[in-house]
Parts: sequence; structure tokens; C-alpha cells
Amino acid sequence: MSVIEERLGELGYVVPEVAAAVAAYVPAIRDGNYVYTSGQLPFVEGKLPMTGKVGHGEGAVSPEDAEELARICALNGLAAARGVLGSLDKIAQVVKVTAFVASDPSFTAQPTVANGASVFLGKVFGDIGIHVRSAVGVAVLPLDAPVEIEFVFKIAE
Repeated sequence: MSVIEERLGELGYVVPEVAAAVAAYVPAIRDGNYVYTSGQLPFVEGKLPMTGKVGHGEGAVSPEDAEELARICALNGLAAARGVLGSLDKIAQVVKVTAFVASDPSFTAQPTVANGASVFLGKVFGDIGIHVRSAVGVAVLPLDAPVEIEFVFKIAE
């Protein structure tokens, strides 16, 4: 077992199997010393635990739940990276995280939602988990997911 997967176990997580693509793309691809993931949805055992817009009104996904969904996206991003690398120990740096949040028009806390992934990656990787990031509010995401996140990882030479 890899050092990173042991660390995940200490934190109470297991890297899932790579989520199946929902269209004509691959979950991740390596190009030189970088791995780029496709947008990762918060699938748990092949299903979205929640759907809808993030906000504060009745029927909305709460910001706190959306943060947890972002953490699930990060775990799925690690699964996608492991799928092309064989081991997460090959990751030398989490470079970039781009979070898309399906938001109610009045919701403006997309960065807080994205923190679910960012804080998680910091706990898993320590200093090499520090990354640049964008957090964008969007009208709708595939399958009515509340959150979708892309990752860029630098690979050790």
C-alpha cells in the first residue's frame, strides 16, 4: 500500500474505484510530468448522494453538505490519478483545483464549498497539497450534481 493511501486510511478514507465516465472522455490522462483529471462528480458507489443547487433556501443543498461533496470529488480525483499512475506516491504536487458549484443565484460562497476539497488535499499531502484554485458558480452541472471538480497533479520525475 502506498504512503498516501496509508495516510488516507489514518484519516478514515479509502480511495474508491475510478468513477466510470458518463460520456466520451477518460477520467484522467498523463501528459509528461502532469496528470489532468476530467471533472470529478461526487459519486459514492456509482451514485450521487445529493442533487440540486447549492444555496440557503428550502430544497437547496446546504453549503456544509456541498463542502462534503467537494471532499468526495477530491477523493474521486485521487482515484482517477491513481488509475493512470498506479500509485498516489508519484504525486509531487497538487498544482490546481478548479471547482464548479451549481449555485442558487443568490449564493456567493463557492470558495467555501471548494475548501472541502482544498482542506482535504492539505490533510492528505501536507505541503505538496497546497495549490492554486478557482471556484466558479454555474447554473447547472451534469446529472444535476451540486459540485464538480477538476485537478492537476505534478508527478515526481
